[in-house]
Amino acid sequence: MAGTRPPGGNPNSLSARDVRAVLHPYTNLRTHETAGPLVITRGEGVRVFDDAGRDYIEGMAGLWCCALGFSETRLADAAARQMRELPFYHLFGGKSHPPAIELAERLLAMAPAPFARVFFANSGSEAVDTAVKLCWYANNALGRPRKKKIIARKRAYHGVTIAAASLTNLPANQTGFDLPLAPMLQTGCPHFYREGRAGENEDAFARRLAAELEDLIVREGADTIAAMIAEPVMGAGGVIVPPENYFRYVQPVLKKHEIWLIADEVICGFGRTGNMFGCQTFSIEPDMLVLAKALSSGYAPISALLVSGPIYEALADKSAEIGTFGHGFTYSAHPLPAAVALETLRIYEERDIVAQVRSVAPHFQKRLHAFADHPLVGEARGIGLIGAIELVADKTTKAPFPAAATAGAKLARASQEAGLIHRAMGDSLAFSPPLIISEAEIDLLFDRFGAALEAVRPDLA
Repeated sequence: MAGTRPPGGNPNSLSARDVRAVLHPYTNLRTHETAGPLVITRGEGVRVFDDAGRDYIEGMAGLWCCALGFSETRLADAAARQMRELPFYHLFGGKSHPPAIELAERLLAMAPAPFARVFFANSGSEAVDTAVKLCWYANNALGRPRKKKIIARKRAYHGVTIAAASLTNLPANQTGFDLPLAPMLQTGCPHFYREGRAGENEDAFARRLAAELEDLIVREGADTIAAMIAEPVMGAGGVIVPPENYFRYVQPVLKKHEIWLIADEVICGFGRTGNMFGCQTFSIEPDMLVLAKALSSGYAPISALLVSGPIYEALADKSAEIGTFGHGFTYSAHPLPAAVALETLRIYEERDIVAQVRSVAPHFQKRLHAFADHPLVGEARGIGLIGAIELVADKTTKAPFPAAATAGAKLARASQEAGLIHRAMGDSLAFSPPLIISEAEIDLLFDRFGAALEAVRPDLA
């Protein structure tokens, strides 16, 4: 906004410089011009510190990713070693390097289902885009040129690149961007609290969603549908934990119609749900597996797409026909993030990160669910070290607050004032702390949240 005085008064402050220079994702850009940023300058364990030295419990592990917290020196050392030894190389034209080979082998060995190959990218969005392209490429190779549509669920989040954002069924990610662009379909969201019908238990709800999925497939034509993509626990859509048998009912429908299942484990992978993979928690047997975020504990950008044997064989056949597999990124399996990811996986194994999550998760869930009785809370939900609290205007009717009330945003701001960073997704407040969090730190996290909830109570009651 022309003529706006930068925040902070001092035109040379970090806040003022940010406002003049940075285009922020997921931010009201006009509001930011006057409000300015929260400038984080360092991290230690589960805490981060701003430029005034104030500490915050990082209740979202950054963006669901810093599983080992914000001061793991072994990851910094791994990056430094790799920078000195081989700062860059690529995988184009049949070339390779040790970190890429070792990381791919390790992922294949620990994966929750049999896979044949690993493709590396730089973000979850890129890996999802790649999964879509490979579905199209493989089906062309298999002589099924019409089998191209991808099914995603309502309230799904799968990224912001064009194909991924076309699968992300959240208004802010599509409105104004002329999306969806690619041939994508929607099926029901497995949120029993919001979508369950009167007299329906969770099992009946899950059966109904599977039946509605099959109705969609029959209506569209199975010969036009390549895959369905699903997160084990839906993250940015509100931390939606599916009914226990949901995937057990959905997967036979997909197999019956020869539709691949892409498991998006960008948030759930590497211990978040109490198993190494969310697929293990919910008995999912995917044909493709998308990994990112905690793959490197967020310390370096890297993602991976694992593909099954039959899909790989189709890709290989098509590449032989064309002469090359014409897809890849300059920084696919960049040696620095690959080395950091390898060290991350070693730490997960050595410190038994799954056992750590299982040890503290009951206390985390107990503290989370204790808010269910609060007059402003409609539902507390979660599993492992991920959860959400959904605000409502009326507990009895489940009536949400009007959008103009911005209830979730107000509570997230109050939490920040109380020394807790977490995320409002509409009126659902998400928690996804570093996996190294202790019970004492869990108590501090929810004590600060409770103080924030009471602070906004007069304004929302």
